[in-house]
Amino acid sequence: MSDPTPNADCEHPAPEPEGLTVDFLGSGPTPSQSRFQVDLVAESAGAAAGDGDEKAAPSGDKAQEAEEAKGRFRVVNFVDPSGAVSPDAAPAEGLQNGDTVMSETSLQSSTGGQQHYHYDTHTNTYYLRTFGHNTIDAVPNIDFYRQTAAPLGEKLIRPTLSELHDELDKEPFEDGFANGEDLTPAEEAAVKDSGDSKGVVKFGWIKGVLVRCMLNIWGVMLFIRMTWIVGQAGIVYCCIIISIATVVTTITGCSTSAIATNGFVRGGGAYYLISRSLGPEFGGSIGLIFAFANAVAVAMYVVGFAETVVELLRMGDLTMLDAVNDVRIVGTITVVILLGISVAGMEWEAKAQLILLFILLTAIFNYFIGSFIPVESKEKYGFFSYDASIMWENMGPDFRKETFFSVFAIFFPAATGILAGANISGDLADPQMAIPRGTLLAIFITALVYIGVAVSTGACIVRDATGEIGTNFTLGFNNCTGPACKYGYDFSSCKLQPGQDESSCKYGLHNDFQVMSVVSGFGPLISAGIFSATLSSALASLVSAPKVFQALCKDNIYPGIAFFGKGYGKNNEPLRGYILTFLIALAFILIAELNTIAPIISNFFLASYALINFSVFHASLANSPGWRPSFKYFNKWVSLAGAILCCVVMFIINWWAALLTNVIVLSLYIYVSYKKPDVNWGSSTQALTYHQALTHSLQLCGVADHIKTYRPQCLVMTGAPNSRPALLNLVHAFTKNVGLMVCGHVRISNRKPNIKELNNDMLRYQRWLLNNNSKAFYTPVMAEDLRQGSQFLLQAAGLGRLKPNTLVLGFKNNWRECDLKEVETYINLIHDAFDFQYGMVILRLSEGLDVSHIQGQGKCFLFSFFFVSDDTSAMKDVVVFIDVNKDSDGDSSKPSSKATSVQNSPAVQKDKKSPTTPLNMADQKLLDASQQFQKKQGKGTVDVWWLFDDGGLTLLIPYLIANKKKWKDCKIRVFIGGKINRIDHDRRAMAALLSKFRIDFSDITVLGDINIKPKSESLAAFAQLIEPYRLKEDDMEQDAAEKLKAEEPWRITDNEIELYKAKSNRQIRLNELLKEHSSTANLIVMSMPLARKGAVSSALYMAWLETLSRDLPPILLVRGNHQSVLTFYS
Repeated sequence: MSDPTPNADCEHPAPEPEGLTVDFLGSGPTPSQSRFQVDLVAESAGAAAGDGDEKAAPSGDKAQEAEEAKGRFRVVNFVDPSGAVSPDAAPAEGLQNGDTVMSETSLQSSTGGQQHYHYDTHTNTYYLRTFGHNTIDAVPNIDFYRQTAAPLGEKLIRPTLSELHDELDKEPFEDGFANGEDLTPAEEAAVKDSGDSKGVVKFGWIKGVLVRCMLNIWGVMLFIRMTWIVGQAGIVYCCIIISIATVVTTITGCSTSAIATNGFVRGGGAYYLISRSLGPEFGGSIGLIFAFANAVAVAMYVVGFAETVVELLRMGDLTMLDAVNDVRIVGTITVVILLGISVAGMEWEAKAQLILLFILLTAIFNYFIGSFIPVESKEKYGFFSYDASIMWENMGPDFRKETFFSVFAIFFPAATGILAGANISGDLADPQMAIPRGTLLAIFITALVYIGVAVSTGACIVRDATGEIGTNFTLGFNNCTGPACKYGYDFSSCKLQPGQDESSCKYGLHNDFQVMSVVSGFGPLISAGIFSATLSSALASLVSAPKVFQALCKDNIYPGIAFFGKGYGKNNEPLRGYILTFLIALAFILIAELNTIAPIISNFFLASYALINFSVFHASLANSPGWRPSFKYFNKWVSLAGAILCCVVMFIINWWAALLTNVIVLSLYIYVSYKKPDVNWGSSTQALTYHQALTHSLQLCGVADHIKTYRPQCLVMTGAPNSRPALLNLVHAFTKNVGLMVCGHVRISNRKPNIKELNNDMLRYQRWLLNNNSKAFYTPVMAEDLRQGSQFLLQAAGLGRLKPNTLVLGFKNNWRECDLKEVETYINLIHDAFDFQYGMVILRLSEGLDVSHIQGQGKCFLFSFFFVSDDTSAMKDVVVFIDVNKDSDGDSSKPSSKATSVQNSPAVQKDKKSPTTPLNMADQKLLDASQQFQKKQGKGTVDVWWLFDDGGLTLLIPYLIANKKKWKDCKIRVFIGGKINRIDHDRRAMAALLSKFRIDFSDITVLGDINIKPKSESLAAFAQLIEPYRLKEDDMEQDAAEKLKAEEPWRITDNEIELYKAKSNRQIRLNELLKEHSSTANLIVMSMPLARKGAVSSALYMAWLETLSRDLPPILLVRGNHQSVLTFYS
């Protein structure tokens, strides 16, 4: 992208005036201005006041200077700390909120201000007056670190390094955020949703988290199952069960708190916490099933409420149809009412939750008060108030058709619900404070109440009671056993007899689920508590599911669900999500068979808990500097233990439901991994990947090289990776999953390099490689010429042991038409590679390699970049058209506002005028040839001409290629040199060597006629080829010849021709043999001839390579660094 033409006015900036005054702009700068506009700023309040008259009538010079500053900067509305404001400022709009001017009270006002000034951060940027000077260098400010223009404050953009460091006549930046912080679609939606912050309801930690978690954790289990669990497990085991569940939820609560305090938390609850920690794969899978589990949980709680209502109606002989249909009718009416409360807004829902909590707490206190009041009429039901003998009797277990684990499985769902507050994280005023405080306090309070109820019921209620008044027995008799005997009751008949499945008695801890109503001071309050528990849990789930699903929809992880993510009103309520949740809940209410789905829901919740715990362990293990939670009471190993506990509990509750949950999570994980959503949340997965890569790279450096672990690690001089696809694809064929491939790109520039464009290239082309499934790295360098840049790459490319050991070039087809200086540079690249102990590979296609000048069909984008041309006469920029259907790089599709310069790279600009004209025949052949290695190779051969022992690289490369899926139908044929009288011996020796190397081959050919003189027409063609490059020193004076040789070192001397005549003839003869034996091969791999540095001229060496490889199928000229890369030792 070209530099903007400097404004003449900016070349001589006006001197900074001594007396500076405050000047507030009533409106933002015009689009024609640059980002900063220097305005005059008061150094003190006194100066501002003293110069007021002067400011009112500025001199012509100052007005002109201020105008000249436009186009260079667009800045800064400074506020004097003393509060002095210019008389002609616009204080009402500009100073109403600290977020506008970013004064010292910025942080306070950004979190507590009621009004927010919204502006375009691309055209208006506000800075503090830095140390009393008019400078654009900004002091530390929280608003520079925001990701979006969230309601907590506006996002500001700090000056970029280029704006502070580069010349004033340069455009500070072209587009996007200065910090490179492009917004994701979800963040853009958050910006849009936060546009009107007035009237938004935000909850504190009590109403938003504590109340919801307590209501969800207590639930209906507290009143209708807790007494039964005490009867089965006894007080001790019951407390152990509660403690285990509390340990799991406490660890999960601490993990949730750690994640929630590691940065700003948006809406989405468990999905948001997991996805931003472990990435979209785990987050997307858990988010979907967690939202579904909450939706079905609505049905579960509503059915529990409906069953209680129907039972009360039945007791009063009030039925509508039958038991099942009555549950459906009551459940449908209930869920419709709950939907109305939810849709009315979070404020109404929160008020309803408070009312339900009050009823629930009243019911709990009602029970405890009743437990201290002995009532004789209740004794027949097994309640005798607190008694040590009853407590001792109930201390141990009395399992009846149950086990410890089955009872634990029944209780544990009562402990879930700890994420009820986190699920509405987007509606919390301060999630980082509210989630830890509210969640952990709720776990503590509810655990105490559960243990208190367990101990209380076990201490005052017997396990079995007949419900009949005990009479006619004497206390001295031995036929009455149990603590009730001393009160005159004989319940021994309730004990199970051999062969009995259940007790004949209907009361007591074991038999009466409603025994707490008997104990309570006022029985109907327990029923009200049951109603409150079920309705509050249903209401919390009905709110949680749409909120989680809305966050999932906005991230666009799954296709087709974005419709449900739309928010309405000031609170961004997901009304469509409410309707979807309502429909799911209604469907399961109408089914009314929830005994099967209930364990799956519990397992869904546990899977979420397990992943939250694992997220903390994973983030701590990755040791990323970004993992800095302000909540310190967690440990990575405790979190890992919590994750394992959650998984164990899943199988304890229901093994088949646990398996099903894991299968669903794994399936969704595989789907999201396959789709590869275009998001980057800085997850711990990325951090751990980096950590492992760094650790392993350092470990590799401590291990010496070994022949058995040799891998071809190639530095491929592709230029832009998409300009030579054949070269890229063929090298990728033998390096994919085997070795390293680095795409080297030398950008030649004699003027000052544009580092920003170089960095943009790195991002763009690396993304292109990834999108095209090319396992390679892109490494560009800027240099004055190709050789210098290549030397940079040969020395610096790679990291530690992950460093190239083989240089790969494309053959320079146009060497006879271009400047011979380029040939000299090209040959010197080969010499440099050998100097650095690199192996050497050259690929030649008769059609050529470079397709950058060919226009792709369809929708195209224009790129320009530097490379060494194969088909033109100089190193220069070439226009490349990239089909965006294959290149989905979002950065590449941003059209530039600047004209494309032939001198710069890469300029991304939509080419609106380029017609999709048909290609000429030569270009069509070139395009077809460039794609031949992308296709599956049919039955054919890979011919290996292993003429010289270079350590085995010439043999290893074709072996690796032939093992690839696209080449598996090709057989390897080996050609070696030999003598006519030793052909059989040489063939057997080579066969034995290949067998020891464990390399399959189909045939070995010994070339006994390799030293025969070439045909005369071939000799004549070679002589004609080198004729233009001969020095012909015999035809000129010695001084003139030496001078010409010094000026043009590539010239071929007569002495050189005579000295290397035999070697020249060998190349000519080899070409004849290649045409004879390998003209139909899919690929030829041949030992590359060497030329002694300083002795053989570049033109002669180039002529050898040309002669050897002309008019042949694709040919690889290979020469290793003469260190063994093959071994037959184990």
